[in-house]
Amino acid sequence: MVTRIELGLGGRVTPETLARVANALGARVDLRLNWNGEGLDRLLDQGHAALVEIIAGRLRGAAWEVRAEVSFAIRGERGSVDLVAWHPPSRVVLVIEIKSVVPDIQATLFTFDRKARLGREIAVMLGWRPVAIGRLLVIGASRTARRRVEQHRSTFEVALPDRFVDVRRFLSEPDAARGLRGLIFVSGSPQPTTRHRQPRRAPRA
Repeated sequence: MVTRIELGLGGRVTPETLARVANALGARVDLRLNWNGEGLDRLLDQGHAALVEIIAGRLRGAAWEVRAEVSFAIRGERGSVDLVAWHPPSRVVLVIEIKSVVPDIQATLFTFDRKARLGREIAVMLGWRPVAIGRLLVIGASRTARRRVEQHRSTFEVALPDRFVDVRRFLSEPDAARGLRGLIFVSGSPQPTTRHRQPRRAPRA
């Protein structure tokens, strides 16, 4: 099996087998699926952009200064943060990671933790002098996302114990002493969906 893969003859190998071989070599298999003539990555980008816009709008409405797609290079660590928010009165900085889907729980939490740990230095790069750093993970609301988070409830309760009520209270009145380690689900649609009831037809005589 491995020999066939090395010779480029692994067309009939299942994705699960290919992934096991790759994992043994410390590699990772990425599969790409095009749907209706449009790449799924583009669809995910649209969902991600919608969530970013919604969260940024809510923060600005609560008197936060917001910066999007903040890139950093600190002690050899590179990356970008979806949103970094600054609340001048309380001198609190909020590092926000936004996911339209959650494909890998461990990778998501590991990457987010790294960005949050660098939050103070990222804030200084932006000219802010924070006294506290909060972190907020925003996930696109869907049954699949909620189910995946529920499957890893213990992990999320340790890493990000604050939920909707605590997050909403913190965004309106940041508490530097308490801080925030939150997770919320947000719909990517800014307008609620309305169901229209169809009129009943009168029964025939």
